[in-house]
Amino acid sequence: MIKLFVGLGNPGAEYEATRHNAGFWWVDELSRELKAPLNFDKSYSGLVARTTAAGQTVWLLEPQTFMNLSGKSVGALARFFKIQPEEILVAHDELDIVPGQVKLKFGGSHAGHNGLRDIHAQLGTGDYWRLRIGVGHPGIKSEVINWVLKKPSPEHRTAIEDCIARSLKAVPALLAGDMEKATMQIHTSTPPRPKPPRKPPEPETAPPAP
Repeated sequence: MIKLFVGLGNPGAEYEATRHNAGFWWVDELSRELKAPLNFDKSYSGLVARTTAAGQTVWLLEPQTFMNLSGKSVGALARFFKIQPEEILVAHDELDIVPGQVKLKFGGSHAGHNGLRDIHAQLGTGDYWRLRIGVGHPGIKSEVINWVLKKPSPEHRTAIEDCIARSLKAVPALLAGDMEKATMQIHTSTPPRPKPPRKPPEPETAPPAP
């Protein structure tokens, strides 16, 4: 079961609406849903909330260390409260998924994501859960840094917010440790791609007059 929900991003008003802060957006919505306000706690270098859900203590965390040092915050809280890596879910922006889609994954590499890289280092393992929130890819590798540190278009922002709202419906399953059900709910909540409009049938031509 998930005991610690982490959202990744960068602190500060200038980063608030950028793609790299999609993890913060997800935890912000979870905080509202659970009625668990986030407050800064210097012991864990982040915004923290503690609440009870499904009969268990649940933690919410938004590291305020900047993305590259996210693991410092996650590791400190997890070690103090003896939360195991497999009981942690990290919500983060994902370049390889289009806006409007979200995927749940356990383990694997950090794939170059600096926040995940530092969490790997601090936990000593990659065996934790990730909620990969699609922000799309600029198409050119050299543009990635600029892409994630800029605001998405209004259309993409709406798509990201919609997928966050849908994925939150899986939280009861995440809290219960039913990861198969949570995965199914999250992955099937992605709206289908719109089908191209059907071409109207060709009008029938009248037979030639005798």
